[in-house]
Amino acid sequence: MTLLLEETVPGGGHASLIVKRGQSLRVTDLRGGANVSVMMVNAAEKSERLNLPDSLKCQHTAKLTAGHCLYSDMGRVLAAIVADTCGWHDSLGGVSNAQEVFERYGAGRYQELRNGFYRNGTDNLLVEMGKWGLGMTDLMMTLNLFSRVDVTSEGALSFVPGNSQAGDYVDLYAPMNTLVVLTAIQHPLDPNADYAPQPVKLELSVAQPDVAEICRTACEENVRGFLNTERFFL
Repeated sequence: MTLLLEETVPGGGHASLIVKRGQSLRVTDLRGGANVSVMMVNAAEKSERLNLPDSLKCQHTAKLTAGHCLYSDMGRVLAAIVADTCGWHDSLGGVSNAQEVFERYGAGRYQELRNGFYRNGTDNLLVEMGKWGLGMTDLMMTLNLFSRVDVTSEGALSFVPGNSQAGDYVDLYAPMNTLVVLTAIQHPLDPNADYAPQPVKLELSVAQPDVAEICRTACEENVRGFLNTERFFL
């Protein structure tokens, strides 16, 4: 792959970029235990957005990993998971907000901690969204990379510690121009009593032409999803 961009997002940080059609974004957990809350929209038509319920339903899974697609609410593929050393990414737990962070970790104010102040996922995403003309009404469901949440027989959500190790990565291939907004922040269900979000590395590359075949051919629904996406560019 031809590397176009490489940067590190510090723990508690946030970033956004357009992954163009035919490019791939690798996200790497640098230290282990990272969580990256991700939003995606069609860069050309920002009302078209990631739809996690449809992504799970059409692929008959709640466990997102290599071979799975991330669908928009228009039935198109915003991204395809073409490689994954972690094996499980959470689609259920959502993203933290300021009140949750305060209740779990305390005040963590800028006045005392300066750049180490306690951040939350909602505000981080809104900062990045504002750079693209998006706001609170555009905030939507997030995929949590590197985190695993199980559902008990009673329907309760259970966070699984240690799901991701140092060096684990996930490759997201874009069959369309996809705006990716993300924050490296702790999962809202993480039982760790300390505020300790972990850093991740982003690598944007030009992908090989056939890299997405593992996803396209995984099921009939994905064949249709890629066809719907290709029709957008006719």
